Amino acid sequence: MAYVDWEIRGPKIGACSCDYGCPCEFNGKPTEGWCQGLEAHRIDKGHFGDVRLDGLVVGAWYRWPGAVHEGGGIVQGIIDKRADERQVEALFKILGGEEQEPTSVFNIYGSTIETEHDPVFAETVFHCDIEARTGRFQVDGMIDLAIEPIRNPVTGRPHRARIVLPEGFEFREAEMGSADFSVRSLLEYAHKGRYASLWYAAYGPQGIIADAVA
Repeated sequence: MAYVDWEIRGPKIGACSCDYGCPCEFNGKPTEGWCQGLEAHRIDKGHFGDVRLDGLVVGAWYRWPGAVHEGGGIVQGIIDKRADERQVEALFKILGGEEQEPTSVFNIYGSTIETEHDPVFAETVFHCDIEARTGRFQVDGMIDLAIEPIRNPVTGRPHRARIVLPEGFEFREAEMGSADFSVRSLLEYAHKGRYASLWYAAYGPQGIIADAVA
């Protein structure tokens, strides 16, 4: 199948209700038996055909009643309110998996979703420093995510850890952090000191752009 020429590149952060490391990354069951979380991606460089996407932020909150691969998920997307009509249409096609291989990130996660609520168009606050393991994603009245380094419980000093997935479909290598986050939307939940990941994400029609660098 021929796909539209597109790519999105930039820092991405995510957090969920699991313990540090997240068993899902190792094909295990979620820590609590279910999964609640969110993610955000700043597109520093991106296009869909001739539509530029540079500078836009996209995100989502989600919940699965069990392990992600078991399905039944609920999701609501967040789209940067600065996006114009053509950019919104392009982002819908990218994030909806219409222009990506079936074995790639947006299609894989999409296949586990049972209920997709209408997206929210909002002003966002986004910060990501991958090296420092700090991040922020805020949507007023709806989402608040703060990521800091994991701390050594004895010394209090930052503890550095990475997950490396040579065949990963969402990332190949990500820094680990500690997340406090809350969601107040069609669902409400809040967690402290939970799994967080930070990485430079680059996606195209065939999935991860393996040679992409920040």
